[in-house]
Amino acid sequence: MQNIPHIPVLYTQVLDAFKEIKEGIIIDCTMGYGGHSSMILEANPHAKLIAIDQDQTAIDFSTSRLAKFGDRVSIRKGRFSSVIKDILQEVDIKEIKGILADIGVSSLQLDQKERGFSYESDTLDMRMDKDAPLTAFRVVNEYTIQELERVLLEYGELRNYKKLASEIVKNRPFTSAKELSDTLKSHMPHGKKIHPATLLMQAIRIEVNNELGELQSLLKSIENAKFPHAVVAIISFHSLEDRIVKQEFSKWSKSCICPDDAMRCTCSNNHKLGKILTKKPLMAENNELKENPRSRSAKMRIFQMDI
Repeated sequence: MQNIPHIPVLYTQVLDAFKEIKEGIIIDCTMGYGGHSSMILEANPHAKLIAIDQDQTAIDFSTSRLAKFGDRVSIRKGRFSSVIKDILQEVDIKEIKGILADIGVSSLQLDQKERGFSYESDTLDMRMDKDAPLTAFRVVNEYTIQELERVLLEYGELRNYKKLASEIVKNRPFTSAKELSDTLKSHMPHGKKIHPATLLMQAIRIEVNNELGELQSLLKSIENAKFPHAVVAIISFHSLEDRIVKQEFSKWSKSCICPDDAMRCTCSNNHKLGKILTKKPLMAENNELKENPRSRSAKMRIFQMDI
């Protein structure tokens, strides 16, 4: 692999998912720092790629990195759910052969302490799009205790969410992720593999970036567009995301969508969009885990559209 600031997870599995695409367009919905995009363009020399990201810093970096591929790559700023309409006005939907989404914060974003994603950060930001209005500072310091309880329970699945929300309100204002992490450390679950503040930071980050809502919008956009023969590969990093992808793919694979207790089919029995290619999610193998420990949480599910 190239010497790059962000190691793309599940890179061999991603390349394998798109290896049969000889021509047409592959969409990278979450380009980041161009790791997956670069490898896909190299491995599929006759395909083109449309890359999307909401982080201008990532766009600036990847524009330079992917410049060598010339007109084979087109980069768009925004989120897939909003950009897809423009894309479908510009290209024939039949040309879109693959869709990749790597749902999660990149290693480089985590390592840039000024972005506020890390529990060691001196800021409270966590925005993937620096122009977005909602920051971690606002969530932590301005949300009501009831709103904080919702965030910690739904997005962190923290059993002591009420206690944590109470501690946040009692000790605020907080000005940094490090201060927040240190204050709540004694109240957080301690595991061998992750930092005690991981689930706390995850919950706040998901709220700031509406990550689950964006994932659902992404899947709904794909479902509504009905790409005729595209391979859809989604990489997630925690159970909340993986559950959404699993449930959506399951729904897409069913022809009848009537309720289980329906006496007879009334839905026309023609809703199947294709088939699931991964009965179980693909995960990092030992060599990748040694190279990139952050890949241990990554899971990829693949769906073949066939409409």
